[in-house]
Amino acid sequence: MEPNQRRTLAHQSRPPTQTSSILTVILPFIAVTAMVLIPLSPSSFKNSLSILHQVPEGHVGVYWRGGALLKTITEPGFHLKMPFITQYEPVQVTMKTNMVNSILCGTKGGVMIIFEKIEVVNRLHKEYVYETLLKYGMHYDKTWIYDKVHDEINQLCSSHSFQQVYIDDFYQIDEKMKDALQVDCTRYAPGIEVISVRVTVLESIRRNFEQMEEERTKVLIAIERQKVSEKEAETSKKMAISEAEKNANVSKILMEQKLAEKEGSRRQQEIENLMYLEREKSLADADFHRVTKEAEANRLKLTPEFLELKFIEAIADNTKIFFGDKVPNMIFDQRLLGNFLQNMSREALAVEEADA
Repeated sequence: MEPNQRRTLAHQSRPPTQTSSILTVILPFIAVTAMVLIPLSPSSFKNSLSILHQVPEGHVGVYWRGGALLKTITEPGFHLKMPFITQYEPVQVTMKTNMVNSILCGTKGGVMIIFEKIEVVNRLHKEYVYETLLKYGMHYDKTWIYDKVHDEINQLCSSHSFQQVYIDDFYQIDEKMKDALQVDCTRYAPGIEVISVRVTVLESIRRNFEQMEEERTKVLIAIERQKVSEKEAETSKKMAISEAEKNANVSKILMEQKLAEKEGSRRQQEIENLMYLEREKSLADADFHRVTKEAEANRLKLTPEFLELKFIEAIADNTKIFFGDKVPNMIFDQRLLGNFLQNMSREALAVEEADA
């Protein structure tokens, strides 16, 4: 008999109760295995029938039972839940980037502009996960990131001109958007932290903006150069004035020094003149006193006896003596001369006493 025929006969000869008992054991095993292994597949977690599920790193697990959010928050790793009754979702609690594309807005002047994309880096704090999801659901970032970005951009454009939005205040848009988003999140959804915002414009507008910025930079550079030139000219002027003032001060000091020297010389000459005058006056007074004293002394000497003595001495000193009949007369005449001089001296004394 052939092998295929033998297997067919054996199968036909097996009792039906044995086959049903095998199926009863295998089917529950397959069901449990499927419920455990299904979370490892990329199917939806919320509709999973599994007992075992995995929370990835950087996320926390949140759960709904009968549509109601549970306060249970699980950490990364494997966890168990009730199938059919409890649904599970992972929520990211690390930094993530929400990108809002093609934002159209109108400026104050009626010009329609487009922001190519706005990237918002944000994070949901772990301790605020339950409160945030309870108020705003799993798509909380749509309310406070996507929709809020559109609203803030429209407000910004409507209150500014095209020049202000794309040129004058463009470098401030990132910070303004970040502050505006954070203010509302802090007030209504405190668990959301806005870390940074980056605004990107269309390439064509960006090129125009860069060209305008280049022109603006050139203008600013020219203005700064002009300011530098003005400062240099002003500095040179101040230096020239300072140098002139310094020279003038030096000249003034030298002139004052010369004047002081002249004044010193003049005073010195005056002092020398005064000293000379005083000395000459002293000499004159001394000479006058000497002459006066000599005159007084001579006046006192002019007595008849002194004159007669001098006459006799003069006669005695004469080496030549003539004798004749006129000698007595000569002597007599000399005596008469002495008497005459005596009378003259007496009259002079009387005159002086009368004057006194």
